[in-house]
Amino acid sequence: MELRTLRYFVAVAEERHFGRAAARLHMSQPPLSRAIRQLESEVGAPLFDRSPTGIGLTRVGMVLLDEARALLDQAERATVRVAAAAGTANLTVGILGDGTDPGVTRLAAAYRHKHPEVDIRIRDTDLTDPTCGLRAGLVDVAVTRPPFDDTALTVHELRADPVGAVLRADDPLARRDHLTLADLAGRHWFQFPDGTDPTWQTYWNGGRTREGPVVRVVQECVQAVLWNGTVGISPLGHSVPEGLGTVPLIDMAPSRVVVAWNEGDANPLIRSFVQIATIAYLDPPPRQ
Repeated sequence: MELRTLRYFVAVAEERHFGRAAARLHMSQPPLSRAIRQLESEVGAPLFDRSPTGIGLTRVGMVLLDEARALLDQAERATVRVAAAAGTANLTVGILGDGTDPGVTRLAAAYRHKHPEVDIRIRDTDLTDPTCGLRAGLVDVAVTRPPFDDTALTVHELRADPVGAVLRADDPLARRDHLTLADLAGRHWFQFPDGTDPTWQTYWNGGRTREGPVVRVVQECVQAVLWNGTVGISPLGHSVPEGLGTVPLIDMAPSRVVVAWNEGDANPLIRSFVQIATIAYLDPPPRQ
């Protein structure tokens, strides 16, 4: 059995759907189906119960899933240990101005626990580049928030956060239990510098062109609200300084937290990072 085929099998087993597994593996469905049929031929028994409503694992498939996960984990550890011995086990992670997110804290602890030998380098980026330097080759993988131009990038969603309007506490709208974008018509919203991805700017402006002060970092956004009464947007649950409040925006799409990396990058450290991040961002996190 090839490790690649086992990865295909695990993806199908976890997704319980060939189409979703193919999308996760960034391949088309026909070669994935052929690989699974070949694996079943090698094993000598069906691995999946197929029906019009979906697929499930057979008894043999359940046994193989446990063994495949163990083999893939062992292969990954071996690859990382060899890289560490060769002095090449390092990973540069871009974080988009969100270092206080509990998910980041859990991710850092979990990754360090699994890969203590890896040299982790962090690039904390401002709000002008939501890809955190991926395109410029400054980072290997990024924990960030779309929307942005994802051409030649692979993006894996970790969580979706409802958002709210950040307002001064003395703003009459701050006393409301919720707001709509129409309630904020005519207000100034913060802007990003020229050259910033326009889809990123449009999202944080509630889907339309606005006017307001230019900012680069989260702290400048906060100060723009405090000093100028500018409307800020923040994921609900993120803490804001004294004197500010966050009111849910009920007609604005959630802000997604994602892991992104350059398409086709087969670095096993990235693959492990994505797997660990997926668990770290579960809310609540699973018991260990």
